[in-house]
Amino acid sequence: MTSDLVAVETLDRSIGNAMPATVDPARFEFVLRLADNALILGQRLSEWCGHGPALEEDIALANTALDLVGQARMWLSYAGELEGAGRDEDQLAFLRDAGAFRNLLIVEQPNGDYAMTIARQFFFDVWHWQALAELAHSNDARIAAIAGKAAKEVTYHARRSGEWMVRLGDGTGESRRRMQRAVDELWEFTGEMFVMDDVDQAMLETGTGIDLAALAEPWKTHVAEVLAEATLMMPSGQWTQRGGKHGVHSEHLGRLLAEMQVLQRAYPGARW
Repeated sequence: MTSDLVAVETLDRSIGNAMPATVDPARFEFVLRLADNALILGQRLSEWCGHGPALEEDIALANTALDLVGQARMWLSYAGELEGAGRDEDQLAFLRDAGAFRNLLIVEQPNGDYAMTIARQFFFDVWHWQALAELAHSNDARIAAIAGKAAKEVTYHARRSGEWMVRLGDGTGESRRRMQRAVDELWEFTGEMFVMDDVDQAMLETGTGIDLAALAEPWKTHVAEVLAEATLMMPSGQWTQRGGKHGVHSEHLGRLLAEMQVLQRAYPGARW
Protein backbone atom coordinates (compact mmCIF):
# COMPACT_ATOMS: atom_id res chain seq x y z
CA MET A 1 0.00 0.00 0.00
CA THR A 2 1.51 3.33 -1.01
CA SER A 3 2.09 6.00 1.64
CA ASP A 4 -0.30 8.46 0.02
CA LEU A 5 -3.13 6.01 0.67
CA VAL A 6 -2.31 5.62 4.35
CA ALA A 7 -3.91 8.11 6.76
CA VAL A 8 -1.50 9.14 9.47
CA GLU A 9 -3.42 9.23 12.72
CA THR A 10 -2.66 10.14 16.32
CA LEU A 11 -4.55 8.70 19.25
CA ASP A 12 -6.10 11.15 21.69
CA ARG A 13 -6.42 8.83 24.68
CA SER A 14 -8.46 11.27 26.72
CA ILE A 15 -11.17 11.15 24.07
CA GLY A 16 -10.66 7.61 22.86
CA ASN A 17 -10.92 8.38 19.14
CA ALA A 18 -8.32 8.21 16.40
CA MET A 19 -7.94 11.61 14.79
CA PRO A 20 -5.95 12.88 11.79
CA ALA A 21 -2.55 14.28 12.75
CA THR A 22 -3.57 17.73 11.50
CA VAL A 23 -6.35 17.94 14.08
CA ASP A 24 -5.79 19.89 17.29
CA PRO A 25 -7.09 17.46 19.95
CA ALA A 26 -7.32 20.20 22.59
CA ARG A 27 -9.56 22.37 20.41
CA PHE A 28 -11.83 19.41 19.64
CA GLU A 29 -12.07 18.56 23.33
CA PHE A 30 -12.72 22.18 24.26
CA VAL A 31 -15.60 22.53 21.82
CA LEU A 32 -16.98 19.12 22.80
CA ARG A 33 -17.23 20.26 26.42
CA LEU A 34 -19.29 23.29 25.44
CA ALA A 35 -21.52 21.07 23.32
CA ASP A 36 -22.06 18.43 25.98
CA ASN A 37 -22.94 20.98 28.67
CA ALA A 38 -25.72 22.37 26.50
CA LEU A 39 -26.91 18.99 25.23
CA ILE A 40 -27.17 17.27 28.61
CA LEU A 41 -28.84 20.19 30.37
CA GLY A 42 -31.23 20.57 27.44
CA GLN A 43 -32.15 16.89 27.77
CA ARG A 44 -32.65 17.25 31.51
CA LEU A 45 -34.99 20.22 31.08
CA SER A 46 -36.96 18.41 28.37
CA GLU A 47 -37.96 15.87 31.03
CA TRP A 48 -40.21 18.57 32.50
CA CYS A 49 -42.25 18.85 29.30
CA GLY A 50 -45.87 18.26 30.28
CA HIS A 51 -44.97 18.16 33.98
CA GLY A 52 -44.25 21.83 34.76
CA PRO A 53 -45.83 23.39 37.86
CA ALA A 54 -47.84 25.78 35.67
CA LEU A 55 -48.57 26.03 31.94
CA GLU A 56 -46.40 29.13 31.53
CA GLU A 57 -43.48 27.39 33.25
CA ASP A 58 -43.96 24.25 31.21
CA ILE A 59 -43.59 26.31 28.04
CA ALA A 60 -40.67 28.34 29.41
CA LEU A 61 -38.74 25.20 30.37
CA ALA A 62 -39.36 23.64 26.96
CA ASN A 63 -38.14 26.80 25.24
CA THR A 64 -35.00 26.88 27.38
CA ALA A 65 -34.36 23.23 26.53
CA LEU A 66 -34.77 24.00 22.82
CA ASP A 67 -32.30 26.89 23.11
CA LEU A 68 -29.71 24.63 24.70
CA VAL A 69 -30.18 21.79 22.21
CA GLY A 70 -29.88 24.32 19.39
CA GLN A 71 -26.61 25.55 20.85
CA ALA A 72 -25.42 21.96 21.26
CA ARG A 73 -26.09 21.30 17.57
CA MET A 74 -23.85 24.21 16.55
CA TRP A 75 -21.05 23.13 18.89
CA LEU A 76 -21.32 19.46 17.90
CA SER A 77 -21.26 20.28 14.20
CA TYR A 78 -18.05 22.25 14.70
CA ALA A 79 -16.59 19.50 16.90
CA GLY A 80 -17.29 16.97 14.15
CA GLU A 81 -15.45 19.13 11.64
CA LEU A 82 -12.52 19.55 14.02
CA GLU A 83 -12.32 15.82 14.66
CA GLY A 84 -12.17 15.06 10.95
CA ALA A 85 -13.41 11.49 11.46
CA GLY A 86 -16.67 11.88 9.57
CA ARG A 87 -18.92 12.03 12.63
CA ASP A 88 -21.74 14.57 12.46
CA GLU A 89 -23.77 16.17 15.26
CA ASP A 90 -26.17 13.22 15.45
CA GLN A 91 -23.44 10.61 15.76
CA LEU A 92 -21.64 12.62 18.43
CA ALA A 93 -24.86 13.06 20.38
CA PHE A 94 -26.34 9.59 20.07
CA LEU A 95 -23.46 7.16 19.54
CA ARG A 96 -21.09 8.01 22.37
CA ASP A 97 -21.10 6.20 25.70
CA ALA A 98 -21.13 8.06 29.01
CA GLY A 99 -17.35 7.95 29.40
CA ALA A 100 -16.92 9.90 26.15
CA PHE A 101 -19.07 12.81 27.32
CA ARG A 102 -17.32 15.91 28.65
CA ASN A 103 -20.10 17.84 30.37
CA LEU A 104 -19.87 19.35 33.84
CA LEU A 105 -21.32 17.16 36.56
CA ILE A 106 -23.86 19.75 37.64
CA VAL A 107 -25.86 19.59 34.40
CA GLU A 108 -26.43 15.84 34.63
CA GLN A 109 -27.88 15.96 38.14
CA PRO A 110 -31.53 14.82 38.35
CA ASN A 111 -34.31 17.41 38.17
CA GLY A 112 -35.63 16.59 41.63
CA ASP A 113 -38.32 19.04 42.71
CA TYR A 114 -38.73 22.43 41.09
CA ALA A 115 -36.39 24.08 43.59
CA MET A 116 -33.62 21.66 42.62
CA THR A 117 -34.18 22.31 38.92
CA ILE A 118 -34.11 26.08 39.40
CA ALA A 119 -30.99 26.07 41.60
CA ARG A 120 -29.13 23.87 39.11
CA GLN A 121 -30.23 26.11 36.26
CA PHE A 122 -29.28 29.31 38.07
CA PHE A 123 -25.80 28.17 39.07
CA PHE A 124 -25.05 26.99 35.53
CA ASP A 125 -26.76 29.93 33.78
CA VAL A 126 -24.63 32.54 35.52
CA TRP A 127 -21.42 30.68 34.63
CA HIS A 128 -22.64 29.97 31.10
CA TRP A 129 -23.57 33.61 30.54
CA GLN A 130 -20.15 34.82 31.72
CA ALA A 131 -18.22 32.20 29.77
CA LEU A 132 -20.05 32.86 26.50
CA ALA A 133 -19.55 36.61 26.86
CA GLU A 134 -15.80 36.00 27.04
CA LEU A 135 -15.76 33.37 24.29
CA ALA A 136 -17.46 35.83 21.94
CA HIS A 137 -14.01 37.45 21.73
CA SER A 138 -12.19 34.20 20.89
CA ASN A 139 -9.69 34.34 18.03
CA ASP A 140 -11.42 31.25 16.64
CA ALA A 141 -14.06 32.89 14.46
CA ARG A 142 -16.40 29.89 14.64
CA ILE A 143 -16.29 29.74 18.44
CA ALA A 144 -16.78 33.50 18.68
CA ALA A 145 -19.80 33.39 16.36
CA ILE A 146 -21.52 30.52 18.17
CA ALA A 147 -20.80 32.03 21.57
CA GLY A 148 -22.10 35.43 20.49
CA LYS A 149 -25.36 33.94 19.26
CA ALA A 150 -25.81 31.68 22.29
CA ALA A 151 -25.05 34.49 24.75
CA LYS A 152 -28.20 36.33 23.69
CA GLU A 153 -30.32 33.34 24.67
CA VAL A 154 -28.42 32.62 27.86
CA THR A 155 -28.79 36.22 29.04
CA TYR A 156 -32.52 35.51 29.24
CA HIS A 157 -31.92 32.13 30.89
CA ALA A 158 -29.84 33.70 33.66
CA ARG A 159 -32.36 36.47 34.28
CA ARG A 160 -35.25 34.05 34.43
CA SER A 161 -33.61 31.52 36.75
CA GLY A 162 -32.43 34.33 39.02
CA GLU A 163 -35.96 35.68 39.29
CA TRP A 164 -37.21 32.22 40.25
CA MET A 165 -34.52 31.91 42.92
CA VAL A 166 -35.90 35.06 44.52
CA ARG A 167 -39.52 34.05 44.02
CA LEU A 168 -39.06 30.68 45.70
CA GLY A 169 -36.49 31.72 48.29
CA ASP A 170 -38.49 34.72 49.47
CA GLY A 171 -41.84 32.94 49.13
CA THR A 172 -43.49 30.64 51.61
CA GLY A 173 -41.72 28.82 54.42
CA GLU A 174 -41.91 25.59 52.46
CA SER A 175 -40.60 27.07 49.21
CA ARG A 176 -37.71 28.68 51.10
CA ARG A 177 -36.85 25.42 52.85
CA ARG A 178 -36.76 23.54 49.56
CA MET A 179 -34.77 26.25 47.84
CA GLN A 180 -32.14 26.33 50.58
CA ARG A 181 -31.87 22.54 50.49
CA ALA A 182 -31.33 22.65 46.72
CA VAL A 183 -28.65 25.34 47.03
CA ASP A 184 -26.84 23.37 49.73
CA GLU A 185 -26.98 20.05 47.84
CA LEU A 186 -25.81 21.44 44.49
CA TRP A 187 -23.08 23.70 45.84
CA GLU A 188 -20.42 20.98 45.72
CA PHE A 189 -20.84 20.75 41.93
CA THR A 190 -20.22 24.44 41.23
CA GLY A 191 -16.46 24.54 41.72
CA GLU A 192 -15.81 22.32 38.69
CA MET A 193 -16.92 25.16 36.42
CA PHE A 194 -13.78 27.12 37.29
CA VAL A 195 -11.15 24.38 37.22
CA MET A 196 -8.49 24.87 34.56
CA ASP A 197 -6.84 21.77 33.11
CA ASP A 198 -4.33 21.22 30.28
CA VAL A 199 -6.99 21.63 27.60
CA ASP A 200 -8.26 24.89 29.06
CA GLN A 201 -4.74 26.19 29.51
CA ALA A 202 -3.75 25.31 25.94
CA MET A 203 -6.81 27.09 24.55
CA LEU A 204 -6.17 30.13 26.74
CA GLU A 205 -2.56 30.40 25.57
CA THR A 206 -3.61 30.38 21.91
CA GLY A 207 -6.32 33.00 22.47
CA THR A 208 -9.04 30.50 21.67
CA GLY A 209 -10.32 29.84 25.17
CA ILE A 210 -10.78 31.81 28.36
CA ASP A 211 -9.48 31.86 31.92
CA LEU A 212 -12.19 29.90 33.73
CA ALA A 213 -10.60 30.56 37.11
CA ALA A 214 -11.03 34.30 36.55
CA LEU A 215 -14.80 33.80 36.32
CA ALA A 216 -15.05 32.48 39.87
CA GLU A 217 -15.19 35.79 41.74
CA PRO A 218 -17.67 37.52 39.38
CA TRP A 219 -19.81 34.39 39.54
CA LYS A 220 -19.79 34.29 43.33
CA THR A 221 -20.55 38.00 43.52
CA HIS A 222 -23.57 37.68 41.25
CA VAL A 223 -24.80 34.52 42.97
CA ALA A 224 -24.36 36.09 46.42
CA GLU A 225 -26.45 39.11 45.43
CA VAL A 226 -29.31 36.95 44.17
CA LEU A 227 -29.19 34.63 47.19
CA ALA A 228 -29.29 37.61 49.53
CA GLU A 229 -32.35 39.00 47.76
CA ALA A 230 -33.90 35.53 47.97
CA THR A 231 -33.19 35.44 51.75
CA LEU A 232 -31.10 32.33 51.23
CA MET A 233 -27.78 31.48 52.88
CA MET A 234 -24.76 31.10 50.61
CA PRO A 235 -22.91 27.84 51.40
CA SER A 236 -19.39 28.17 52.74
CA GLY A 237 -18.02 24.81 51.61
CA GLN A 238 -14.95 24.87 49.37
CA TRP A 239 -14.70 21.18 48.40
CA THR A 240 -15.93 20.40 44.92
CA GLN A 241 -16.91 17.38 42.87
CA ARG A 242 -15.02 17.09 39.59
CA GLY A 243 -14.34 14.67 36.78
CA GLY A 244 -17.08 15.40 34.25
CA LYS A 245 -14.70 17.19 31.88
CA HIS A 246 -12.59 14.03 31.76
CA GLY A 247 -15.40 11.54 31.29
CA VAL A 248 -15.83 10.55 34.95
CA HIS A 249 -19.54 10.90 35.61
CA SER A 250 -22.23 10.06 38.12
CA GLU A 251 -24.62 7.18 37.55
CA HIS A 252 -27.23 9.72 36.51
CA LEU A 253 -25.64 10.37 33.11
CA GLY A 254 -25.88 6.75 32.01
CA ARG A 255 -29.60 6.70 32.72
CA LEU A 256 -30.13 9.98 30.92
CA LEU A 257 -28.26 8.73 27.85
CA ALA A 258 -30.18 5.45 27.83
CA GLU A 259 -33.36 7.42 27.29
CA MET A 260 -31.91 10.04 24.98
CA GLN A 261 -30.13 7.56 22.72
CA VAL A 262 -32.60 4.65 22.71
CA LEU A 263 -33.97 5.20 19.20
CA GLN A 264 -30.58 5.55 17.54
CA ARG A 265 -29.19 2.59 19.47
CA ALA A 266 -32.18 0.39 18.57
CA TYR A 267 -32.29 1.49 14.94
CA PRO A 268 -28.79 2.63 13.90
CA GLY A 269 -28.85 5.24 11.17
CA ALA A 270 -32.59 5.80 11.43
CA ARG A 271 -33.76 9.19 10.16
CA TRP A 272 -37.13 10.93 10.08
